[in-house]
Amino acid sequence: MTEARIAALPAGHPRIALVTGAGSGIGKAAALALAEAGFTLVLTGRRAGPLEALASDIASRFGGEAQVVPADVADPDSVAALFEAIRERHGRLDLLFNNAGGWSPARPIEDVALADWQSVLAVNLTGVFLCIQHAVRLMKAQEPRGGRIINNGSISAHTPRPNTAPYTATKHAVSGLTRQVALEGRAHSIACGQIDIGNADTDMAAGMKAGILQPNGQIMVEPTFDPVHAARAVAYMASLPLDANVLFMTVMATNAPFVGRG
Repeated sequence: MTEARIAALPAGHPRIALVTGAGSGIGKAAALALAEAGFTLVLTGRRAGPLEALASDIASRFGGEAQVVPADVADPDSVAALFEAIRERHGRLDLLFNNAGGWSPARPIEDVALADWQSVLAVNLTGVFLCIQHAVRLMKAQEPRGGRIINNGSISAHTPRPNTAPYTATKHAVSGLTRQVALEGRAHSIACGQIDIGNADTDMAAGMKAGILQPNGQIMVEPTFDPVHAARAVAYMASLPLDANVLFMTVMATNAPFVGRG
């Protein structure tokens, strides 16, 4: 993937990338794409097993040793320990891919359980916020200064699906955080952008292939696409010098009913 090769830092200075939710789906695909592009990976997620398997795959395919740090992004102490582990081993962070996210059962908004609402907000929004806070602190202090943050939004950050209030609310909020960090990061060589993905063929999209509720009340099978294409887009965004930024990018199945949805 030569088009996504990263610009070289000073000799002996690897680029360090943290991927949250790296054990499966978009996170796993992005970690592989970033390793191919030359980054040294830090892999996090709640389950150690898939992270260790991914680290072994990265080592066998691209060489180098990915750091595995299981963590729960919704837990402030867990996030703090994650970033301390990065600081102790690498002393810096050049890229944060805020990918970890969750879903809740599809319910009309009046039937959404408070526990489901709080659970989705804790991962999709608070988790993104906590990781951003720690990443910005580290990127401001390190030499060379700066870095890049890429948030995994969704096409639901633009247009909702029926019965998905918690997910939709968090993804709209992530867009606001992306803009805020892009603004505040200017003075510190910190770039921030967002990738909005529609119907990548992951476990989260399984229902779409079986048929999912549309705004007109019909059930429709929706097209999906190989997540490697979204991963390559992340690697492209990560490859840019810090004086260039993709603020928002949408990668979607060509025939997905997003444009004109509703």
